[in-house]
Amino acid sequence: MSLPAAKYSSIPPDSPTLPPESVAESPPPPPPETYNHEIFFSRLHEYAFIFNVCLAQLFSLSSLAMTVAPLPIVADYFDNHDPGQLSWFTAAYSLTVGTFILPAGRLGDMYGHKRIFIFGWLWFSFWSIICGFSKSTIMLSAFRAMQGIGPALLVPNAMALVGRTFPMGMKRNLVFSLFGACGPTGWVTGAFFSSLCAQLGGNKLKPSGWAWSFWFLAIATFLVSILSYLVIPAPTTPPPTMTPTTDKNLLRLSQPMRPQSGAQFDYLGCFSGVSGLILINFAVNQAPLVGWKVPYIYYLLVLGVVVFGFFIYVELKIASHPLVPLRGLSKEAGFVLGCIAAGWGSHGIWIYYYYLFLEDLRGCTALSAVAQTLPVAVTGTMAALSTGFLLKRFQVGYVMMAAMMCFLLGAILLATAPVDQSYWTQTFLSVLVMPGGMNLSFPAGTIILSNAMPREHQGIAASLISTMVNYSISTGLGIAGTIAVNTNDHGRDPLGGFRGAWYFGIGLSALGVFIAGWFVYHSRVPKS
Repeated sequence: MSLPAAKYSSIPPDSPTLPPESVAESPPPPPPETYNHEIFFSRLHEYAFIFNVCLAQLFSLSSLAMTVAPLPIVADYFDNHDPGQLSWFTAAYSLTVGTFILPAGRLGDMYGHKRIFIFGWLWFSFWSIICGFSKSTIMLSAFRAMQGIGPALLVPNAMALVGRTFPMGMKRNLVFSLFGACGPTGWVTGAFFSSLCAQLGGNKLKPSGWAWSFWFLAIATFLVSILSYLVIPAPTTPPPTMTPTTDKNLLRLSQPMRPQSGAQFDYLGCFSGVSGLILINFAVNQAPLVGWKVPYIYYLLVLGVVVFGFFIYVELKIASHPLVPLRGLSKEAGFVLGCIAAGWGSHGIWIYYYYLFLEDLRGCTALSAVAQTLPVAVTGTMAALSTGFLLKRFQVGYVMMAAMMCFLLGAILLATAPVDQSYWTQTFLSVLVMPGGMNLSFPAGTIILSNAMPREHQGIAASLISTMVNYSISTGLGIAGTIAVNTNDHGRDPLGGFRGAWYFGIGLSALGVFIAGWFVYHSRVPKS
């Protein structure tokens, strides 16, 4: 029997069973070791913690948008309009975010999520400064790749902090939904400020207006690193009070655990996994630039597949503490990851060519194109916040099916929109529908994997979802770039290239619908 939490702020597990009146007169002092997994938040402290971890997702998507919305202006600055080279600004960032997330979650499990989280903000800030000093497309692509390691450290450790701090239930689901809602909000915020600096600051913010968007980002991320140090509780922090309390502003939550002492890092798995993913992705994204006839593209692609195959063997057969616990993944987890890979690959293609379509073919300015994307923030937030509610009432397969249908319908609407058509018909409908795919699939996948993993492996659970999201965006853009280059009649028919890329995105989202439908069907068929 345990005593009501509303009456006592901390109750040791070995307390004798006593009447409430006698305990109130003489509360037994809890032993120090019971502090390790319990912590108190004031209501304001709890809100600050949630706000802090959600900023990781907001800034991750903000930075992704910073070389998409003002891309034509950045291309003019570098005097380079080669679509193959320009796509590297976004693909390089997504590549390192998606690749280095794998070890980042495990490092957080081992050395403390707070430490890795703060280091991620500092890394993000430093390389954002460096990005602003780029003098060529190659330099900016390389610096964007280094910048992407920052969000790779932030996102899985932010989600792991949530998974370790809040027990399974509606509150955890709500926080994960808020985290997902920061995706579309962050995208629109990053697109707006980068376009504002590039378009209006070009004559006033020297040497280049677009560079100042990176420098402002560096200032903001540095300030957030200070906030993180102040707000996130240390793993060994004891409760601030031991006296009985009925104060409703004090919340009893599950504290982030101590870093695992003596935990082993899977170095072989980390090296083979990261190397394989980078080689495959580099080959796929470099092919639109130099062509598939260049021999080193095939060599890198084959080598990447072999190395990644070795990574899978290491995780299944060799590693005692695998980077990714493949043996423990359920069928449901595999289904979720497959849907997210297909859907988010489609979304990356949709959004990248959406801005090129508006600015290059419809003649919109960067800020005007951002204004036409504003509904993403509204509908995306609504979809994300509804995920926890939907998962309580429907099986995960139905929620994922709805997300995949949103991806498919949004891609079809934009791919078939005429250039001279009004924004308020197909384009507007596409912008309304597509965020439903993003913000139903991401929170749902995060909730499912977080609940499926033990508390000490929350970083790994977060890594898998984030890896699929970012790596599928980067790889999808590379394949779409090859299609666009080979269907635009050597640059004379850009619309043909855009639509070729979008048709590939439609195929990916249709694959997601098929996976979701297969899972729904088999989950309804009774086992023999």
